[in-house]
Amino acid sequence: MRSFIALALIAGSPVLAPLPALAQQAADAVAPEAATGQGAVTAPVTSDGWMVVAANPLASEAGAEVLRAGGSAADAMIAVQAALGLVEPQSSGLGGGAFLVWYDAETGEVTTLDGRETAPRDVTPTLFQKDGEPMGFFDAVVGGLSVGTPGTPMLMEEAHRRWGTANWASLFGGTIALAEDGFAVSPRLAALVAGDAERLATSEAAADYFLPDGNPIAEGSTLTNPAYAQTLRAMAEGGADAFYTGPIAEGIVATVREAAQPGLLSLKDMAAYEVIERPATCAPYRGAEVCGMGPPSSGALTVGQILGLLEPYDMAALGADSPEAWRLIGDASRLAFADRGRYMADTDFVPVPRLLDPAYLADRATLLDGDDALPEVAPGTPPWDHAALELGDDQSIELPSTSHISIVDGQGNALSMTTTIENGFGSRLMTPGGFLLNNELTDFSFATHDEGRPIANRVEPGKRPRSSMAPTIVMKDGTPNLVVGSPGGSRIIGYVAKTIVAHLDWGLDPQEAVALPHLLNRFGAYDLEEGTSAEALKAPLEALGYETDVRALNSGLHAIAIDGGTLVGGADPRREGLAIGE
Repeated sequence: MRSFIALALIAGSPVLAPLPALAQQAADAVAPEAATGQGAVTAPVTSDGWMVVAANPLASEAGAEVLRAGGSAADAMIAVQAALGLVEPQSSGLGGGAFLVWYDAETGEVTTLDGRETAPRDVTPTLFQKDGEPMGFFDAVVGGLSVGTPGTPMLMEEAHRRWGTANWASLFGGTIALAEDGFAVSPRLAALVAGDAERLATSEAAADYFLPDGNPIAEGSTLTNPAYAQTLRAMAEGGADAFYTGPIAEGIVATVREAAQPGLLSLKDMAAYEVIERPATCAPYRGAEVCGMGPPSSGALTVGQILGLLEPYDMAALGADSPEAWRLIGDASRLAFADRGRYMADTDFVPVPRLLDPAYLADRATLLDGDDALPEVAPGTPPWDHAALELGDDQSIELPSTSHISIVDGQGNALSMTTTIENGFGSRLMTPGGFLLNNELTDFSFATHDEGRPIANRVEPGKRPRSSMAPTIVMKDGTPNLVVGSPGGSRIIGYVAKTIVAHLDWGLDPQEAVALPHLLNRFGAYDLEEGTSAEALKAPLEALGYETDVRALNSGLHAIAIDGGTLVGGADPRREGLAIGE
């Protein structure tokens, strides 16, 4: 059995390529932003056994050890998540939440688990308003007010209960040792700490950890976290219950309620938290079924709408270099995001119309028949299974952070999980247990109404804020064809949709697809990834009527394609991702 590893090589400065065809640049896998840990991977990873792709080499290796020993994808995820919370704490961890999509090789079924954070029972719809007006985003983020009940630990346990085969306690040992013995601070973590030092300094515990002696932790320095080791040891011995009750929970609640901007999280909220199994949301595209997480995530619905709007058009013939292809993708995304902003929210609180209805999407796709950018984009009128609601347009902000894990195990099970504490470093509150707490409640709309109409994604007790996380398994002929997902705030949707198009329409392998330069449009300006051949499309897109914005676009796509008995994996070269397969 062959073993292959591909690692994002760290460069000293951004790699600025000439402007060849987009697909060729993806094949060369050259990416910018090396200052935050990006580099280049020149070939996909291949394996005939199992594969794991995660955002940090230490986390990927933790999962690989489990898979080498015959563990399942669920077992490996637990080890990966535990390690990510240590070595990549700014993006995910025990203090956050996650969405998981699972393909079961024995039953052939796709299942999704909702480990999204919940709003405390004492919140009100005006949680993020001051004197009747929405607060500034970071005014709301930093402190206890933005913290929802964490879901990740219970999701880990629920996945193990359903699909785990390894001993639960054994899955934490490697990270416990790493937390006690120390690990080398990565270039990305060091750069992000330095960039966020002012906000991290507002929390004494976070400042002590990330800013020792008042200075940001340095790249290559050794960092230990004995408190996190103790938390993992408690979970290894007592399961998720050790997190949601007792000293760890008490430390979480005290941290939230004693913050400079105190929050409302209580021990009752912690003890009442539940992971929810939800039906997978699947959308047809090019003979495949693109399956992911439905509400409270907008990921699968919006990705599905984008692909459904593109279905009538020959994207393969247009190719990755065509301004016309990107016109179609851009306006399909704008139309989907318009529906997202009005209709998508936690379906336990707000009914959602049939946004993937084939007739609705076919009719809406005719809006793309012109030659120029749509002058205006508005939500459509999708069919409802009940009386239609008059809803207002959302006013929420999602900034990039988060992490993604893709795994296929030796038994053929596949896992796609996107995991987050929301904004980088979350609420900036670090608990006595050695982990950061989320700021997930700021994914709710800060406003409650829009021109008198209620906003679906408004704050309510026990509600799960809308997310853009889009863990996805693409199914073909009843088996997985592609396992994919990304971090990136509301841009996650565009990253994932583009990667699926690149793979299914343009024939790119996973490494080429994740490295393909980004062009994204949510509502307004067309974002073009700086330092890449995407910039060559600036003038053509502007000629079509778009405003463009050349900027850094820091995805973290991780993908595994299943081609017969061969696994082919790719890690986004914009971050520190690592794919391992044997």
